[in-house]
Amino acid sequence: MLTTQQAADLLSMSRPYPIKLIEKGDIPHSMVGRHRRLKAEDVFACKTARDKIRSKAMDELIADGEDLY
Repeated sequence: MLTTQQAADLLSMSRPYPIKLIEKGDIPHSMVGRHRRLKAEDVFACKTARDKIRSKAMDELIADGEDLY
């Protein structure tokens, strides 16, 4: 189980952003007292999905750039 800060560090983003993802329902979590905890596998799944989206966007940008020449 990870804290929101640990998840943010793994995802290379600020701590409020994973909290926003939790509140949207994009990353499941559990509460330990008043603190949110995330499963490492859920955080890594989010990272993998984000990386796929970024890779696809980069491929599209490269293909659009090749059309200019």
